[in-house]
Amino acid sequence: MYCLQWLLPVLLIPKPLNPALWFNHSMFMGFYLLSFLLERKPCTICALLFLAALFLICYSCWGNCFLYHCQDATLPDAAHDPAIVGT
Repeated sequence: MYCLQWLLPVLLIPKPLNPALWFNHSMFMGFYLLSFLLERKPCTICALLFLAALFLICYSCWGNCFLYHCQDATLPDAAHDPAIVGT
């Protein structure tokens, strides 16, 4: 389970509030995962646990899925604040 400690932060990093940055965030996370899988070669159990957790988070539209934005999910109230979005 040593290799799982490098994958868990991917699930905990929040999506940016600004919708214009979602594509950049998803590309960064995708490249991080790809480079991690190619370089570290995690064990099968760790990879399956991580993929199962990622699938469950994205399938439930919990709000932290970096692959896409669920259509039913609403943006946080801070996303409409021009003081935060403009920064």
